[in-house]
Amino acid sequence: DDDENEADEVDDEENDDDEDDDSEADREITFRSPAKLKRNKNQATMDSDSDSDQEDIDDVDDDYDEDETGNLKWKENLTEKAAQAFYRRKQQNLHALIYGDASAVVTSESDTGKSNESEIEDEDEGDTLFTPKKKKATQQEEVDSSRDALLDSQLEDWEDNDMLESVRNLFVTGQWDATEDAATLLAEHDAAMNKNSDDDDEVFGDFEDLETGEVHAADPEAEETNAEESTQEEKSVEKSREELAKKKAEQKRKFDAEYDGDNNEEKQDYFDEMKESLSKQAAFNRAEFEDMDDETRVKYEGFRPGLYVRIVLRDVPCELIQNFKATNPLVLGGLLPSEEKMGYLQLRFKKHRWHKRILKTRDPIILSLGWRRFQTVPLYAVHDRDARYRALKYTPEHSHCIASLWGPITPPLTGCLAIQTVNSRVKDFRIAATGVVLELDKNVEIMKKLRLTGTPMKIFKNTAFIKEMFTSALEVAKFELASIRTVSGIRGQVKKAIKSPAGAFRATFEDKILMSDIVFLRAWYPVKPPQFYNPVTSLLEGSDEGWEGMKTVGQLRREKNLPVPSNPDSAYRPVERKTRHFNPLTVPKKLQEALPFKNKPKMEKKRKGKETYTSKRAVVMELEEKRVHRLMQQLSTLRNEKDQIRKLANDKARAKKALEQAKLDAKSAARKKTEMKEVYRRLGKEEKKRKFQEQQGAGIRSKKKRKAD
Repeated sequence: DDDENEADEVDDEENDDDEDDDSEADREITFRSPAKLKRNKNQATMDSDSDSDQEDIDDVDDDYDEDETGNLKWKENLTEKAAQAFYRRKQQNLHALIYGDASAVVTSESDTGKSNESEIEDEDEGDTLFTPKKKKATQQEEVDSSRDALLDSQLEDWEDNDMLESVRNLFVTGQWDATEDAATLLAEHDAAMNKNSDDDDEVFGDFEDLETGEVHAADPEAEETNAEESTQEEKSVEKSREELAKKKAEQKRKFDAEYDGDNNEEKQDYFDEMKESLSKQAAFNRAEFEDMDDETRVKYEGFRPGLYVRIVLRDVPCELIQNFKATNPLVLGGLLPSEEKMGYLQLRFKKHRWHKRILKTRDPIILSLGWRRFQTVPLYAVHDRDARYRALKYTPEHSHCIASLWGPITPPLTGCLAIQTVNSRVKDFRIAATGVVLELDKNVEIMKKLRLTGTPMKIFKNTAFIKEMFTSALEVAKFELASIRTVSGIRGQVKKAIKSPAGAFRATFEDKILMSDIVFLRAWYPVKPPQFYNPVTSLLEGSDEGWEGMKTVGQLRREKNLPVPSNPDSAYRPVERKTRHFNPLTVPKKLQEALPFKNKPKMEKKRKGKETYTSKRAVVMELEEKRVHRLMQQLSTLRNEKDQIRKLANDKARAKKALEQAKLDAKSAARKKTEMKEVYRRLGKEEKKRKFQEQQGAGIRSKKKRKAD
């Protein structure tokens, strides 16, 4: 046994040396060319048959070595094994695969069968329990059953010359059409190449053919043309490069000025940047037009600021020249064609806080709007929540309103100034209001509130005849189905007119109304501002008083000493309401008999004009009785005084005790709150513990039940 072990060790050492040599050979192969690698591979496959027996013996020895040393031999030389497996898979006869030479295919498969078997044995070294079955080499090619089998009689005979000629034109070198074939296209291609070669001669100038020694000269005119074109191209390229460089430098300057500038310098805002750009443009314009005369310069840039111009105005009234004052400057402006039309304007209007009086609707007022000053009659309104413009009699004291007026068309967002007079004799603050134009809409309707009142003429259960609200049946027909209401709050509706009296109608109500009720109807009717436009011509007036437009009604009454007309119905007077006496509640006798005792009336009736015995008798006291009565009054007075003092003392003591009791109650409430918190916390823990125990018990019972099942 010892001799055998020594022999085995010697064999193992020899095998290890062989494997080291193989690994070195592999490393050498990896650095060789692909052709050499292929030759070595073929040589290795030729020697595989002769070494198969020796490999089997080495495999048995390697199994013992793995058991003793613990090294896995199958992990060695993996690169060589992978290369051999790759080339075995790639080793196929393409001619046999394409043209159906079954013997060649079978031969190639049989040649590689042994190497496959040896590789499987190499990979399974060290695992003697599980050995895969060796795949037997098939002697013939497997038939693909998914395709239809073709008989020899169905195949074409490609050895026939006629069959070959029929497919010759299907290839690249054939004739595809009557006008297109390979020979024609090749000839055209050669001609194009020769032409390009001539162009190359023109481009590249003189040259010498080194093979033949022939010298080719270029056309001088073509050279000059090419030189000029190249010069122009170079100039255009240089110009574009310079422009691009300037643009980049300007952008870099702006970027540096914005981000990398000095921290002490203030950052320019948008206004400063625009101002700087305008100044640069102005300087550039001055530099461009500096050498031109004024007439030519005016044609290009117009009249610049600082020039004296002469303006000719036509169709000017003669009063302007007659009453001209050099102390009053004239300001010239222009109007757009659309601003020469007239229409309805909607302004947001507010009385000035320094003006003493509020403004009244339909009072004339002077507006300075855009380039115009004119007098108009505005109509003030407010925008309600139900999208209605409700007319106002006066402007609000400290809020905005809507002013609708007739005047020249003005663009929206144009500001305006309102004054009541341009007379210079007025010493007070003259600016009455300010505003801004909102829109130009003539379809805006301003509604004025109208309240019609009437009285009942005849009353039924829920129906009544109302009079003195309308004057004719036609007005009633216009307001049919309109909502009406009484002062007491009972709602109703207008139905139809009745024959007499004129304007009376039938109405229905929610409840029965009284003859003393007043019925009123709330209505709205549209109003429009008057089309009044009076421009201010103060420069045409020669008097010292100045221009005066239309006066208000109040001014006319003051000038002519006219009293203000008063309508008695509109005057305020004290309201005198008579005390209403209601009849006492009487319960019928039959109903009293049916009522229980506690609900029966028990109040005795007052006796009318009858006096009792106690009220009629007169008591005359003697001297002793008077002395006793006076003494009793004095004692009663003393007792009442003591009771009053005692009551005050008791009230003070009671208040003091109530204060102390309140403090005690507060302490007791705090202590009770703390105790209840502790109680609730303990009860919560107990409840939680009980629920946990119930859950555990339910889980145990369910487990027992599952076990029993």
